[in-house]
Amino acid sequence: MGDPKLSISDSRTGQKYDIDIRQATVRAMDFRAIREDPEEFGMLVYDPGYTNTASCTSRITFIDGRKGILRYRGYPIEQLAEHCAYTEVAHLLLHGELPTQHELDAWNTEIMENSMLHENIKKFMDGFLYDAHPMGMMVSTVAALSTFYPDAKDIASKSNRYRQQVRLIGKMPTIAAYAYRKSQGYPYAYPDWDLGYSENLIHMLWNGTRRQPKPEQAQVLARALDTLFILHADHEQNCSTSTMRQVGSAHADPYVSLSAAATALYGPLHGGANEAVLTMLEEIGSMERIPEFIRQVKAGERRLMGFGHRVYKNYDPRARIIRRIADQVFEITGRNPKIDLARELERIALDDDYFVKRRLYPNVDFYSGIIYQAMGFAPEMFTVLFAIGRTVGWLAHWEELMNDPEKRIARPRQLYLGPDEQTLTPIEQRLGQAREKVS
Repeated sequence: MGDPKLSISDSRTGQKYDIDIRQATVRAMDFRAIREDPEEFGMLVYDPGYTNTASCTSRITFIDGRKGILRYRGYPIEQLAEHCAYTEVAHLLLHGELPTQHELDAWNTEIMENSMLHENIKKFMDGFLYDAHPMGMMVSTVAALSTFYPDAKDIASKSNRYRQQVRLIGKMPTIAAYAYRKSQGYPYAYPDWDLGYSENLIHMLWNGTRRQPKPEQAQVLARALDTLFILHADHEQNCSTSTMRQVGSAHADPYVSLSAAATALYGPLHGGANEAVLTMLEEIGSMERIPEFIRQVKAGERRLMGFGHRVYKNYDPRARIIRRIADQVFEITGRNPKIDLARELERIALDDDYFVKRRLYPNVDFYSGIIYQAMGFAPEMFTVLFAIGRTVGWLAHWEELMNDPEKRIARPRQLYLGPDEQTLTPIEQRLGQAREKVS
């Protein structure tokens, strides 16, 4: 039996075409051979939002949305979240395998030694207004790092790419902490190399403030952050990761590429969804108002934020893990009353045929915002924290792109629906022409 083929019959011409099928996929360029006229460009595949288009091959993350499966390099997310630190998972995503203890120690040291920011970054961040959004400060500062490290433009060198990747993983928490302290009017706090990745972030955020947790509390909060970072580390070809690859395909350096990815994450339909969940819970306010809210959702008057996902048609495995760590955080921070509203909404949605038939299950954003808020983060910091965790995923995809033998600059096609050729009207005649159209 030969290789499988997709047989296409063009009713316009009566022509038949056989297109190769490989891994349940057909090459979009093969459709170019389908033409009504030999002079035509050829047939395009129209796919708004790229909802059914594979733009690359990847060996990083596997998702089966119908079964609720998420794996990094083949490892189930549940095992990684329970047994690994974030930097272990970062090593896995970037290097392809989990590290030994010796490798992890060296990796952690290298990351922490790259956590400092150039002193001029302070001056750069001081230029923002006191009420600037932390995410706006982050994307701007990451892009500005390109001017501090011009060697990053040598993307052909694997060792040089690695140097920039470690810099970014190390510096992202420091940028986040600087953005937060700028918004609060606090002096900037330097990294502490003796602390772990997430413990150091907590130190930089709250050192010397009334929110500074005790050491034993900081460890619990750091473990919770580690878990959240692991869950956000990668999610295959989402909007921001695709942006990282698209910008990187033009051979832009990793700083401006990652800034572009973070800008995509800034959008409320992507990284800002957990903030929308909190807004929804605040509007509901009490258990007594949940039935009316559910009625409004079913009537199409409101949206149930934090439920449903373009990929997952089952329970988001990340949501299960976040749900479990909530109680651990509440032991330190005090219970966030919104958790009771969230769990009641979840209970109703999982039992109600309206939501079950539509496969609307809680996603990662449903509980993460509640935990971040309990830890003392303002909603505008949620996407910044998301970006810290996702940094290594962006970089892993960028590195994979750099090594892809099929790499080409991203250049999607369009389906032109505008006018045919028009004749230019001299400017002095255009007003009269417009009046004739109106009359």
